[in-house]
Amino acid sequence: MTDPSNDTTPHRLLVIDGHSMAFRAFYALPAENFATATGQHTNAVYGFLTMLLTMIRQQQPTHVAVAFDLDTPTRRSEEYAEYKAGRSETPQEFYGQIDLIVKVMEALRIPTITLDGFEADDIVATLATLSEDAGWETRVVSGDRDVFQLITDRTLVLYPKKGVSDIPLMDAAAVEEKYKVSPAQYPELAALVGETADNLPGIPGVGPGFAAKWLKEYGDLDGVLANADKITGKKGESLREHMDNVHRNRRLNALVRDLELPVTLEATTLEQPDREQLEELFDALEFNRVRQRVFDTFDERLGTTTEPAQDDVTPDFTVADSAQQVNDFLAEHGGELLGVYAEITGPEMVAKRKIPVPGDYGTVTGVSFAADDAGLFVDLTSDSAAAKAARDALADPALDTAVYDVKSIIKAFGSTASIDGVQDDALISAYILQPDRRSYELSALVEGYLNANLDTGETPAAGQQALDLDGAEEESKAQQRAHDAVRAAWMIRRLSQVFTPAVIERGAQQLLQNLEIPLAVVLAELEFAGVAIDEARLGELLQQFSDEADAAQESAWAANDGEKVNLGSPKQLQVVLFEKMDMPKTRKTKTGYSTDVDSLNDLLERTGHAFLQNLMLYRDATKLKQTVQGLKDAVAEDHRIHTTFSQTTAATGRLSSLNPNLQNIPVRTEAGRQIRDVFTAGTLPTGEQTQLLTADYSQIEMRIMAHLSEDEGLITAFKDGEDLHRFVGANVFDVDPQDVTSEMRSKVKAMSYGLAYGLSSFGLSKQLRISVDEARELMSAYFDRFGAVQTYLRDVVKQARKDGFTETMLGRRRYLPDLTSDNRQLRDMAERAALNAPIQGSAADIIKLAMLGVQRELTEQQLRSRMILQIHDELILELAPGEEEQAERILTEQMSSAIELRVPLDVQVGRGRSWNDAAH
Repeated sequence: MTDPSNDTTPHRLLVIDGHSMAFRAFYALPAENFATATGQHTNAVYGFLTMLLTMIRQQQPTHVAVAFDLDTPTRRSEEYAEYKAGRSETPQEFYGQIDLIVKVMEALRIPTITLDGFEADDIVATLATLSEDAGWETRVVSGDRDVFQLITDRTLVLYPKKGVSDIPLMDAAAVEEKYKVSPAQYPELAALVGETADNLPGIPGVGPGFAAKWLKEYGDLDGVLANADKITGKKGESLREHMDNVHRNRRLNALVRDLELPVTLEATTLEQPDREQLEELFDALEFNRVRQRVFDTFDERLGTTTEPAQDDVTPDFTVADSAQQVNDFLAEHGGELLGVYAEITGPEMVAKRKIPVPGDYGTVTGVSFAADDAGLFVDLTSDSAAAKAARDALADPALDTAVYDVKSIIKAFGSTASIDGVQDDALISAYILQPDRRSYELSALVEGYLNANLDTGETPAAGQQALDLDGAEEESKAQQRAHDAVRAAWMIRRLSQVFTPAVIERGAQQLLQNLEIPLAVVLAELEFAGVAIDEARLGELLQQFSDEADAAQESAWAANDGEKVNLGSPKQLQVVLFEKMDMPKTRKTKTGYSTDVDSLNDLLERTGHAFLQNLMLYRDATKLKQTVQGLKDAVAEDHRIHTTFSQTTAATGRLSSLNPNLQNIPVRTEAGRQIRDVFTAGTLPTGEQTQLLTADYSQIEMRIMAHLSEDEGLITAFKDGEDLHRFVGANVFDVDPQDVTSEMRSKVKAMSYGLAYGLSSFGLSKQLRISVDEARELMSAYFDRFGAVQTYLRDVVKQARKDGFTETMLGRRRYLPDLTSDNRQLRDMAERAALNAPIQGSAADIIKLAMLGVQRELTEQQLRSRMILQIHDELILELAPGEEEQAERILTEQMSSAIELRVPLDVQVGRGRSWNDAAH
């Protein structure tokens, strides 16, 4: 492996014509197969990147640069207005991808060069000339044949034959073999023949063969033109008639080789990528499989040392076997922030489904502490004095620690220990800094932010722990275990040192330390508690929905002339619907006509066909059956469901419910009510029977909208306790409140919430099944009455575009780089996210504040009642006998006072035997 920084290594510059190769990549890979969840196509980016990696591996460059065109006039277009005219319009899917390629190059620390008035191949030519003058080798990658003129003994061209996968090397011999001229004469040949891609017409009737023959006979282009009168026949006549074209072509295809470039050759030195920036960018682009190839390629090219870098050596550590060793370590290092890693064994997994056994959170079998230059490992599998000292230390709020995933540590400790004094949680900090990140695994954070590996494979230093000959293998394993745990703690500490300044810089320290970390502790308690389940009723529901699915399937088959088809197969449904039944075609997808829910609902509305009616019933029943089966599988041995609440899944800050997901239970349907009736009041650890108390915010998003927009009309409505949607309907439709019909109310309700979530007039028309014009008029009438809302919505997008991010009321940021994208679809999606994020994110922050307040008051007032669930804007408590009024007062007060708005926070409560009974 060669090291580009080594002066003894021959320098080789790889210079790429960016636009040329980006278009090649775009057409080589199908756009529909490369798109992010936000709709951004990435085929050109992906193809360009993979081409670059192939070139680095094959050509072994020491230096790399990429040149791009600008969308400004060039010296060629100013001389010849028709230059490159007639090219087909750039596909919509290509827009935005050049900017993304530039961002990828920036993360790879590869300079991208543009120059006003000049094209990319001029920049390429200048770099190649500078490289030649410096005695370097050069490899030019371009799909433009003009660069053949650059070929010399030291400069070769990689010219793609097919896409970006077949890119052979062109030297002087290859050019001469194909075109019968030398590389220096190729532009003279092109001047005679013309260049279709650049809209440069040549001499009619003269092809490359005759042009090469003339050049060979008369020496060069000047010789051909000087002897034009001697060339007989129609071709000679054509040459004489079009000599001006030839002169012009030669002027325009001559590459400029002496530009004043904004970078030096030395600045193109190949370096290791900015791993953090690249990881973040690849997360946004959803490039998962290629990322490791990037790092492997650069490591292979630049060389990796077998020894760890000087600043990446795990510190010396002690394996404590006495309380004294623990106390001595803490006495020496307890004044600084310590990295703490909990070694968790388990939880056990259900092999068939690869999910945790319900209620099993694993066990903390060891704990490690890391300072800057020292570490300590303590085995917790025994009740040793060292283990007790370690547990005592973790429970000490005066010991400042940085951990990874404090909630999992609390759950794994269970009742055996507690952890306090946590100043930073690397998992949560990473989420606050980058809420759209693909992975928050500790190993991924270490690689992304520290450019290091969590497991280096280091062998612990011999002096760290003497090995006896007897039992040496077991001792070595124990030593490696301790080493790995200390390294993890040390990496957590290093991550904290990176994250903390960034969190402070964006003003999110309070969000981290006063909201998210304390909330993780509260969530651990909720997950421990779980919610009781009526298992008998759950089984009945499973059978009921299974029977309904079977009945709907039989009816669908009957409507299909008795032919049995797989109702879950889009391919078979396409045959039945669009070939056999010849129904109207839905939107086209890459696998045929769509059979998604929206398409089939639209088809059902248009045809009313019995097959479609029963197909939709089958889908609904099957989905309900799957939901209930998931609940059944999640019931633990204590007959309760213990869902997991994730703080790092939703970019807006909302909590997510996992294994099982309790947020996807239907709210307003009869089936949803039946499922919620399965969640019942259980017994407390004391054995006392409980009730359920539920409370949720009324119209929380609209109240936040009123607060943020400061719209006097909305504020007055909320302060006066009006029915908001009736009040808005009266204003929008210009009628008295009592004359607002249910249809009017439904329309303004959909619109009000839609505005908070970035709904367009087209989206509103689709949702309400009205014309786009009517939807536009409805929105216009709304803004006429509530002008401050329109101003707020316009300003929030404008500010987000300026800042690059949105912010909640508590300072939670969401970065939206697509706000400045050239791709309209992508930009529109980013604008909708910009409208939505401050409102939905603030709602998430508010209920989190309420949860902290409720838990604090329940603890301080020493109540046995406990909080057990948080679903959307709803909190659910299990009430101990005799505490009903007190607990309800706590819940109502804490939710309504979680934050001060310009309008009151209205909280609705209910009690009952089940979640459904307690509805309000």
